[in-house]
Amino acid sequence: MCNIKKNWLALLVLMTVFLIAGCSGGSGQANEDSTEKVEVSTDTTAKSENRIIAGTVVIAEILDKLELDAIAVPTTEKKLAERFKGLPTIGNAMEPDMEIVKSLNPTDVLSVSTLEYDLQDKFEQLKIPVHFLNFQSVDAMMAEIKTLGERYDRTTQAEQLVSGLQKNIDAVQTVAANKEGPRVLILLGIPGSYLVATENSYAGDLVKRAGGINVMEGQEAEYLASNTEYLHNSNPDIILRLSHGMPDEVVKMFDEEFKTNDIWKHFEAVKNGKVYDLEEELFGTTASLQVPQALGQLMEIFYR
Repeated sequence: MCNIKKNWLALLVLMTVFLIAGCSGGSGQANEDSTEKVEVSTDTTAKSENRIIAGTVVIAEILDKLELDAIAVPTTEKKLAERFKGLPTIGNAMEPDMEIVKSLNPTDVLSVSTLEYDLQDKFEQLKIPVHFLNFQSVDAMMAEIKTLGERYDRTTQAEQLVSGLQKNIDAVQTVAANKEGPRVLILLGIPGSYLVATENSYAGDLVKRAGGINVMEGQEAEYLASNTEYLHNSNPDIILRLSHGMPDEVVKMFDEEFKTNDIWKHFEAVKNGKVYDLEEELFGTTASLQVPQALGQLMEIFYR
C-alpha cells in the first residue's frame, strides 16, 4: 500500500513537472511572438513618424542636405534631389492645393514666413500642422536649419550645412571689409510693378554682406513703394534689378520703364552702364542655399 502511494506520488510530481514545463514553454513562445510583433510595429511607426511636406523648393533642398525624406514637394521646373523623385506635388508654393495636402495626412508642412499671411488660415481651417520658417535673412535661415536639425534628429547634418555656408560667407565679408563699397539701389520687380528693397530684405542682406551700402538704409520695412525723384536724389552707384515671378516679363517691364520714364536717364548708374538684372534663382525674396554663389556674383559686380 505504501509502495502504491509512493508510485502515485512520483507520478503526480512527474506530471506536475511536465505541466509546468509545458506552460513555461508556451509562455516563452507567446512572449517571442509578442516581441516580434512589437518590433515590426515599432519599425513601421519609425518609418512613418515624420510625414513632411516641403512647401517650397528651398525647403526641399534643405531637407535633402539634412538627409530627410518628404512625402510631397511643390510643383517646380527645377530638378530636385533624387530622394524626391516620383513624389506627389502640391502645386505652386504660394498657392498649394490644400485638398492634396490634406489627403496626404502630413505630420508637418514646412513653408516660409513670407507666405504665412496668405496661407495660415487655410491650414488652420483644415487642421493641417504647418511651420512657417523665417528665411528673410541669411542668419534667420541658418537658425531655422539648426532648429530643423534638432526637431528631426539631424543635428550633425545641420551643423555641417551651416558651418559650410558660414565659411563661405566669412570669406566674402573678409574681402569686402577691405574695400570701399558702392551705393546700391535694389529694385524688386513683379509683372506690372516694382518695389524698392531695403537692407531688411534678403537681397538687402546680401548686398550688405558684400560690402554694398543700400541707399534705403535705416528703413524698417523690407520693401518700399517706388518714388523715382527720391531715388534719384539717393544717388546710387549701382542699380540692381530683381524679378519675382515671370522673370522674362519683368525684365521687359524694367527695360520699358527705364526707356520711357525720362528721370532714369539722369541717374549716374544708368549713364555709366551700372544697371544689372540678377537671376531669380540666386536672388529670390527669401534666403536659399545659393548664398555663396549670390555673394560671389555681387562681389564681381561691385568690385570689378
